[in-house]
This record gives sequence, structure tokens and C-alpha cells, in this order.
Amino acid sequence: MKEEIIIAGFGGQGVLSMGKILAYSGLMENKEVTWMPAYGPEQRGGTANVTVIVSDERISSPILSKYDTAIILNQPSLAKFENKIKPGGVLIYDGYGIINPPTRKDIHVYRIDAMDEANERKMAKTFNMIVLGGLLKIRPIVSIESVIKALRKTLPERHHHLIPMNEEAIHIGMDIIKEIK
Repeated sequence: MKEEIIIAGFGGQGVLSMGKILAYSGLMENKEVTWMPAYGPEQRGGTANVTVIVSDERISSPILSKYDTAIILNQPSLAKFENKIKPGGVLIYDGYGIINPPTRKDIHVYRIDAMDEANERKMAKTFNMIVLGGLLKIRPIVSIESVIKALRKTLPERHHHLIPMNEEAIHIGMDIIKEIK
């Protein structure tokens, strides 16, 4: 198993932390991982993306030009990364941030209305965990148990009381993701 993922959106959407939690989860399952963030001049509001590779075997390079899976949270990221998904790969996008939806027919496209769901449930801070839940339903590369352990490791202790809400958000994401035919 080897999954090469790009997660892209605006700073402040939890893009980098989603990638970090995914990487930590892989480590806890004794997998090989890389986590390589990239962001514009201002983190909150600027563009941000992170490349994560989770593999059962050694990873030769963290630098990728094509991806198995792309999680896209805004229109500029869709424009930049849609053509970099391998044929047969997966594109997951949040409907809130995309005006012109993906057009490729040689990949599997999924829509997750994570921002709308997070706002409706007054769980805005768990937006990225809803998206992560959607990813884990489509590509179960790590277990939810490992994600919860990773949250304990990456969240400051003063935020540990939010872990049950984050776990709920993961399950919500698994429920609301839909393939676009």
C-alpha cells in the first residue's frame, strides 16, 4: 500500500494539521510517512497545501508531481491540482469553496459539503476532521483509532476536551461524502 496525497486550500482551513494528523496516524501504524507543507506569505487566508505519503514500504522521495488522491478546498487549488491526479485517482472537494466543479472523467470525483455541515452543527473548528472522515471512507489508509491517538499527540493538552467532537466530525464526514458521476 502506498498513497500519495495532496491536501490544498486556504490557510486557516486546517489543511496542514489534517496532513500532520494523517502522517502521525500512519506512524502509529508503523507505516512509512512523509509530510511536506507549503504555504503562501500569510498562513491564515493565504494558500496552503501539504503533501502526505503513507506507505508500507520505504518512500524514495517526498517530492511528487502526480498524486493518487487530492483533497481540494478552494477554487485556486482545484485549478492548480486537478490535472496532477493520476488517471483512476481520487479527487475530494468541499462544495463550499468550489464554484466551477472538477471536469475530469478519468478520475473518481467526490463532493463533501463539510463547511456547510460544520456550520449547521455549530462545529466550525472540526471542518478539517469532517473532510478527513470523508477521505478515510474512500481511502481507509489509517484507522480512526490511530487518528484519535494522533489528535492526542498533536493537539495541545488544553484542547483535548475537543477530541470527542473531532471523532464525531470524522463519522459525519464518512456519512456525507458522495461520489459525483
